[in-house]
Amino acid sequence: MSLSKQSKVIISNNLQRSFTIMRGWLLKVEQKKSNFFTPRDQNDNISLLVVHNISLPAGEFGGNHISDLFLGKLNTNAHPSFEDLAQLQVSAHCLIRRDGRIIQYVSFDDKAWHAGISDFKGIEQCNDFSIGIELEGTDDIPYEEAQYQQLAKLTYCLQQQYPLISSKNIVGHCDIAPERKTDPGKVFDWLHFHWCLQHHSNN
Repeated sequence: MSLSKQSKVIISNNLQRSFTIMRGWLLKVEQKKSNFFTPRDQNDNISLLVVHNISLPAGEFGGNHISDLFLGKLNTNAHPSFEDLAQLQVSAHCLIRRDGRIIQYVSFDDKAWHAGISDFKGIEQCNDFSIGIELEGTDDIPYEEAQYQQLAKLTYCLQQQYPLISSKNIVGHCDIAPERKTDPGKVFDWLHFHWCLQHHSNN
């Protein structure tokens, strides 16, 4: 059953109302600092926001496996599918869990290792100029309203800090690596996300 706009605002009000960034880190959110990052160069202008999804094991939510992966601590014996992740070094700036909780792993002032081989408007190596946000989810399971609300509020905060991230520069991983990636998937409601972003921008 779809939620009314009023219900969506109520959900939003039950979450953190706004975010503040200090020295590249969000205040009042959980921080788990990953070693999988590279310092940005002085001429790396942050101008792109990339939305991803992740679930470990695939299609299962909760637990610490995602954080363990980003921190290089994943027990690859915990699930048969994890064998392919051995020695993998990846990270994202933030993860938004199903209930809307946010975990930050890498300072926005550094490059998280999230995009891989990628291209945006003819410019390669998107890690150099982007911020990567992971949604706990899959390509075919609808995202939670709390995730849309938190992503919108976080995006608005990032746009204030990094004004080159325009609405046209908010994309999915599938848009910058179409031959390799499909996330955040067809179930991600871009129209609803932009409605949420506009709502928070107006408030």
